[in-house]
Amino acid sequence: MANIVLDGVSKFFKGEKAAVYDLDLEVEDGEFVVVVGPSGCGKTTTLRMLAGFETPTKGTIRIGGKVMNQVQPKDRDLAMVFQNYALFPHMTIEKNLSFGMKIRRSPKNSIKKEVEEIAGMLGISPLLGRKPGELSGGERQRVALGRALLRRPQVFLLDEPLSNLDAALRAQMRVELKRIHAQYPVTTIYVTHDQVEAMTMADRVALMQGGRLQQIAKPETLYEQPTNIFAASFVGTPKINFFPGTLRRGDSGVELDFLSCTQHLNGALGAKLSQLPINDVTVGFRPEDIRLAPRDVAGLAVVSATVELVEPLGSETNVVARVLDQVITCKFPARTGLSSGDVIQLEFDVLQMKLFDKESTNHLN
Repeated sequence: MANIVLDGVSKFFKGEKAAVYDLDLEVEDGEFVVVVGPSGCGKTTTLRMLAGFETPTKGTIRIGGKVMNQVQPKDRDLAMVFQNYALFPHMTIEKNLSFGMKIRRSPKNSIKKEVEEIAGMLGISPLLGRKPGELSGGERQRVALGRALLRRPQVFLLDEPLSNLDAALRAQMRVELKRIHAQYPVTTIYVTHDQVEAMTMADRVALMQGGRLQQIAKPETLYEQPTNIFAASFVGTPKINFFPGTLRRGDSGVELDFLSCTQHLNGALGAKLSQLPINDVTVGFRPEDIRLAPRDVAGLAVVSATVELVEPLGSETNVVARVLDQVITCKFPARTGLSSGDVIQLEFDVLQMKLFDKESTNHLN
């Protein structure tokens, strides 16, 4: 196993803007890091540079303390699992699994023993005599993972390995991958555009946009303390609600106006905001931080809204409502009894509120 360090790594393609720009990233020995972001954000280019398929325009890549910029892919001691599995179609599953070990001239008895061990762990022992064309997508994915495991590499690189699977199988394979990593804690970088995969599998999530690293943090930190509006909006389903807001400072402290609410901000947050030369902000509330309020409540952070859509999801209900010209998505418990056209009172949990500088989009609290 080994740590990975990307120090100021950039990649420019001819005639194009930077695919990756000034990327600093360190992955600890045995850590499972998921690189996530929208299409074109630079995550796959980053993975290809780590694998040696692309050479950085500038910056340094180190694996296990060794500079890898000019090292050939075959000499980097890593294994890559692709979206399309990349299995040999004419070989049996057993031969696909053992191919790398045979190339390395491992002893025959060792090959047989390790193939059987990995096949048993992945639940593909009955498939060893078949060929890839006879397997389902999930079975082929297990074979690809098994072949990578049998290489005993320093580093695993996984490029959207679950994107071809259906939703149920993706959920199952997420669990399998975490179980495998617990048994074989190899340094792993996993690239995906799927925030659910990122949030459920990662030790840490590296979020990219426009070729730049926006934030790297534990999943819960990324969700609760996003570094900017993009980070806040990328994670969470349904998406976070944003409203324009204005800060007013006076003798009584700091007040925040948003929608038709005025909220007094005191304590550490009020003290911090009173020192910032910022008036225009963006106010963020996640759907679960907006609650139904009793109809007779009057006070701060409570507004009237009209229900536009009700989405029952069994254990919970998503409700889309309108306040003035703003559409708000709320996440309520199941069986709310609400219907389109109902007028409701919404109460905002200001303790969970996220404030952003309107101009820079950076998180303020």
